[in-house]
Amino acid sequence: MIWNLEAECMPPEQRRRLQLAHLKNLVERVYEKVPFYRKKFQQAGITPKDIRSLEDIQKIPFTTKDDLRETYPYGLLAVPEAEIEEVHMSSGTTGIPVVDAYTKKDIEVWSEAMARTLSMAGATRNDIIQNAYGYGLFTGGLGVHYGAKLIGANIIPMSSGNTSKQILVMRDFKTTILTCTPSYSLFLAEAAREEGIDIRSLSLKAGCFGAEPWSENMRKEIEEKLGLEAYDIYGLTEITGPGVSSECEMKNGLHINEDFFYPEVIDPETGKVLPDGAKGELVFTTLVKEGTPLLRYRTRDITFLFHDECPCGRTTVKMHRIFGRTDDMLIIRGVNVFPSQIEQILMAVEGTDPHYLIVVDRGASHL
Repeated sequence: MIWNLEAECMPPEQRRRLQLAHLKNLVERVYEKVPFYRKKFQQAGITPKDIRSLEDIQKIPFTTKDDLRETYPYGLLAVPEAEIEEVHMSSGTTGIPVVDAYTKKDIEVWSEAMARTLSMAGATRNDIIQNAYGYGLFTGGLGVHYGAKLIGANIIPMSSGNTSKQILVMRDFKTTILTCTPSYSLFLAEAAREEGIDIRSLSLKAGCFGAEPWSENMRKEIEEKLGLEAYDIYGLTEITGPGVSSECEMKNGLHINEDFFYPEVIDPETGKVLPDGAKGELVFTTLVKEGTPLLRYRTRDITFLFHDECPCGRTTVKMHRIFGRTDDMLIIRGVNVFPSQIEQILMAVEGTDPHYLIVVDRGASHL
């Protein structure tokens, strides 16, 4: 199901004109209201007037997670604090949170993006969506919640954990769509089996899984053990949360909501923009974000972009499922190896669980 025909099936050239209009507005706004970005522009020797085409975005310096930490809490805020209606954040190894602040419009955009995501998995107002993503500062729970409310579906806000009750609710309320991390879905299936419940016999028809990398073999295992169609969804707190991109029924790449997020893929070493089909680091610009907009944010996620005529009818660019992260990549005898590639092989072995430790022995001839 396509939630927004006009936006998702827009002719590509029309979408590019829309993106350019959004981009010009964005750079004018952050240059005026965010000292951090004004300084970035000045150091690069550019002004908003230098951004005349989408290609000109390459003149703009990147934004990194370190920038977000150094400007904590509100150094990237582009609106008065009184206009902020919600704040989410994530913390890394440094303990300094990465903050994303939302205005009323930002939450409306997020809701729209997630309505598209859930619709790609077949969700309608007649569905019962059991949301087992965590609520709170993590974006997963509320992102799904807002999208489900916009669709008009029945949303069960389970949050994460409490596995026995998850299974009870799934059975008694006849959940049709499950949203959680892919690894937790397998844990639910195993817990149900131990309780003597065949989860495949319940009412589940689809699952939207994200917040961690997962392989095609893991997808097959989830679909087999839960008796549903498993869809990959992508997002990150810094950009807006879930809803940045999602799989349609073809499961051949994730459609990016290009009217909200402008994607690029770069060489992580040189910063050079790569063509379609070339694997590199994913970069996003939040075209319509009001609270904490980001220009050319380096996600550290590895993928590639591609355009094709998707049978689903959507005309948006697609990204391949995430291979891994730049900081997870192993270089073994000159070959780039990602944990997801190792998982793909491990999960092909019958009886293997998606839990493993990778040890690289530099003095040996094997992993």
